[in-house]
Amino acid sequence: MEKVKIRGLVTSSGWLFLLWGVLVTLKGLWDVSLGEPEANLYSPQKWEFISRQQWFTWSGFEIAYGLACIGLALVLWNYAKRVPEYKERQ
Repeated sequence: MEKVKIRGLVTSSGWLFLLWGVLVTLKGLWDVSLGEPEANLYSPQKWEFISRQQWFTWSGFEIAYGLACIGLALVLWNYAKRVPEYKERQ
């Protein structure tokens, strides 16, 4: 008989989603507050190619995506409480 960890797989997936969600949310908050698109560096006038509204829409998407990943991590950790620690297989 071989023991296979089941709960560890679920909790480690939760940690990965949490890490990614925090990084994406922080990037979105940076873009909303201080960031600007790279197109502003190469255009004669700032905000010529990408409008501020488009940039804020993109930043809002990043924040929503990051928070969804954090929420998924919380769901996975809650689900891990119901999963057995090990499963035996032959």
